[in-house]
Amino acid sequence: MKNLVIGITLATLAAPAFAQNPPALKDSKDKVSYSIGLDIGTTFKKQKMEINSDALVAGLKDGMSGAKPALNPDEVRQVMMEFSKDMREKTAAATKEAADKNSKESEKFLAENKAKPGVKTTASGLQYKVEKEGSGTPPKETDTVVVNYRGTLIDGTEFDSSYKRGEPATFPVNRVIKGWTEALQLMKPGAKYQLVIPPDLAYGPGGTGGDIGPNATLIFEVELMSVKPGEASAPSPAAGAATSASATASPKRSP
Repeated sequence: MKNLVIGITLATLAAPAFAQNPPALKDSKDKVSYSIGLDIGTTFKKQKMEINSDALVAGLKDGMSGAKPALNPDEVRQVMMEFSKDMREKTAAATKEAADKNSKESEKFLAENKAKPGVKTTASGLQYKVEKEGSGTPPKETDTVVVNYRGTLIDGTEFDSSYKRGEPATFPVNRVIKGWTEALQLMKPGAKYQLVIPPDLAYGPGGTGGDIGPNATLIFEVELMSVKPGEASAPSPAAGAATSASATASPKRSP
C-alpha cells in the first residue's frame, strides 16, 4: 500500500507540474529525481489514473512536515483499499477487452495466412514458411541454439530484434515459447523461416505486460545460425513454455 501511494505521488508530481514549469536540473540529485518522476509518471499515464494533484501535494507536504493529516489512518486504509479494488477491476476489464479483440483478429489473420502459398501448418497450429533451407541436423529439445530473429505483431509493430542489437541470441530450445521450441526442431543450421505463432503457442491470455498483449499472434523471422548439442537440461514439469526466458538475456530479449 505504501509503495502504491509513493508511486502515485511521484507520477502526479512528475507529469503536470513539470510540464507547466520545467525544472532547473542543476545537479545529479535533480536529474535523478526528475528521471524517476518522469518514468513513473509515464507509467501511470498509461494506466489512465485519475488523481487530484492539489490534494496529493497537500498530503505529501503534511506527511513530510509531520502536520496533522486530514484523514486518520483508518480512513486512509479504507480509501486505499477501495482505490486498489477499483484499479484491479478496471485493469481486469481492459485486459478482457484486449484479449477478446486480439483473439478475433488472430483467428482472422491465421485463417488468411494459412491459405498463402508456401505456408505450412503443423498439428499444433504453428504456421511457417521456409525462406531458405539449411543443411545438417535440426536441433533437439535439449540443445542450445544461436539465432538471429525479428518479432512483430500482426499489425507490423516490432517488439524485438536481434538484428537491431547487432548480435544473435543464444538460448536453449526448451526454454522458449512453445511455438519456438516446435519450429526450431524443424530447422536445419543455416535455415531461415517465417513463423506465425498462435496465442496458445506464444504468451496466451496473459501476454507479456508490454507490447505483446493478451491472445496476440506473433510473427517471427528466424535464422538458425548454429546448434550447440546437449547443452540444455530437460525442462521441469513446472516450467511453462509461455513463461520462458533466454539463457543469456532478460525476458525482453527472449522469444
